[in-house]
Amino acid sequence: MDALKIPNLLLPAVKDLSAWAVIACDQFTSDGEYWRNLKAFVGDKPSALNLIYPEIYLGHDTEERIARINENMYSYLRQGMFRGMRGLVLVERTTQSGTRTGIVLAVDLEEYSYEKGSHTLIRSTEETIAERIPPRVQIRQNAPIELPHIMLLYDDCDGRVLSSVKRGKTLYDFDLNMGGGHVVGSRIENGEEVLSAMYSLADMSECMQKYGESDRLLFVVGDGNHSLAAAKVCWDNLKNSLTPEERTSHPARYALVEAVNIHDKALRFEPIHRLVKTDKPDLFVKYLQLGGEGKAVVAVDGRRGAVHFPLNIPEGIRALDKYIAQFIEKHGGEVDYIHGDGELKELSREGIGIMLPAISKDDLFRLVIQGGNLPRKTFSMGDGNEKRYYIEAKAIK
Repeated sequence: MDALKIPNLLLPAVKDLSAWAVIACDQFTSDGEYWRNLKAFVGDKPSALNLIYPEIYLGHDTEERIARINENMYSYLRQGMFRGMRGLVLVERTTQSGTRTGIVLAVDLEEYSYEKGSHTLIRSTEETIAERIPPRVQIRQNAPIELPHIMLLYDDCDGRVLSSVKRGKTLYDFDLNMGGGHVVGSRIENGEEVLSAMYSLADMSECMQKYGESDRLLFVVGDGNHSLAAAKVCWDNLKNSLTPEERTSHPARYALVEAVNIHDKALRFEPIHRLVKTDKPDLFVKYLQLGGEGKAVVAVDGRRGAVHFPLNIPEGIRALDKYIAQFIEKHGGEVDYIHGDGELKELSREGIGIMLPAISKDDLFRLVIQGGNLPRKTFSMGDGNEKRYYIEAKAIK
């Protein structure tokens, strides 16, 4: 059971938790107004916003921003902005989709791989883009703490994990900012028992029964693929400088995550749409031919149409992404990844919006075991404002 660990948490010790908790840094990457409004809401209050690097600003004053983030982390620690607690946290997040239940725990990065074809207990669901890892590594390698937006999924059709939980005292209970809903965090009193129930899901015979394979798989990454990959890179870079004894217990070896049952009724799988910005939109649409018996909606300047799309959704997304990359290389432009039909509809006035179909969440574990990584940005768990908010932290030094 060494793959799972009860973490030594750092919980926010601030008065205004609604200002403290903010959405995952990889959301609303084309919506500057969202981040400006969030900054105005937070003001000068202590906030995780000062400890993260929103991806919308990547490439803008990178070195200065990262140095400021690391400085803020040390400053918050000195000022007593955190209180320590060893334990698991039961997280109940209520959004327009219902109430989603997760467990905050730590996972061993030695049991994780983002390489295609790996057989580790924890695996990536999407192709990892090498150039997206360095900025995250740059932040993490000098950071004293981590704040996770990583969400892992486990396949527990009979609900044995959550049924084993003994709920303790409430740790936090507040409304999230910017339409993120409500969140309640409670201490789990029987952490080892819960981890044991979770670990049993990777029993070889159970995997054979569920997937027709003896390949042991416990978690797949639902959100935060590249952040977990960056944590792995940082650990791999660090561990060679440690003694064998230090490697077994170093805090950087373990990443803080939230684990959610893929069968949770409030966990919706949504497609991640593409927004292509080019000064040649008609040319792009003219040669967009993917084939197949399915459909994808294309919107240009408020006008909507449809193109054929393969019924095998991962194959269709891979073909689309290849076409987009080739078009941009030849004609210029850029692509962004948009969560939510409404946001894509608004943004399609600035470019070509391609509204994609969603994969079934019931197929995810089987797809990962049988086919390896899916194309990058194949699916999203709910709308953008349903993503994980930064609340808990953990030391990594």
